[in-house]
Amino acid sequence: MIEAVIWDFGGVLTSSPFEAFARFEIERGLPADIIRRTNATNHWENAWARFERAEVDLEAFDQLFAAESRALGAEVRGKDVLPLLSGDLRPEMVEALRRVKARFKTGCITNNLPANAIGSMAGRSLYIAEVMALFDHVIESAKNGLRKPDPRIYQMMVTALGVDPEHCVYLDDLGVNLKPARQMGMTTIKVLSAPQAIAELETATGLSLKP
Repeated sequence: MIEAVIWDFGGVLTSSPFEAFARFEIERGLPADIIRRTNATNHWENAWARFERAEVDLEAFDQLFAAESRALGAEVRGKDVLPLLSGDLRPEMVEALRRVKARFKTGCITNNLPANAIGSMAGRSLYIAEVMALFDHVIESAKNGLRKPDPRIYQMMVTALGVDPEHCVYLDDLGVNLKPARQMGMTTIKVLSAPQAIAELETATGLSLKP
């Protein structure tokens, strides 16, 4: 029996930044997927991970990301990547969240950046009040010093919601972030598109989630 649905934010309730990464790389003549490969290399302790845990400031992140990407074949400044994170809300996903909220507990676990990161939050929908109010509990990596896929952040959420992991559904656009949730017993949904995710969430919850 499902009691709670837990959501990632970027790439789930908003459009994915991966498309913006690809456009940037093409425009700059950079190797394909250099940004994503930099993010994925040593993903526990790289520049991106440390910035999302608020362990380094913007200047340090900029330099560290440049060095890490350079080691993979082409230098990309961290400050140039941050504006690419802006995403648009997916209305159909927000409507699904509203319908889920009427029946189940809801949580959001987001790997985000320090609030003072230049350009990192500009234009993003993370703090739109009417969306965030739909969550019973929100965990932000930059405020808690933990980030996905650290298993502790998922445990923090189920404890806060007062539910058993086996009674939870978790949605994320990254497989690496889904694995710990699945190992805890959660039903997991990898978000590839809004229609696909909504269809799988309807199956998991038994709810009608389309407008």
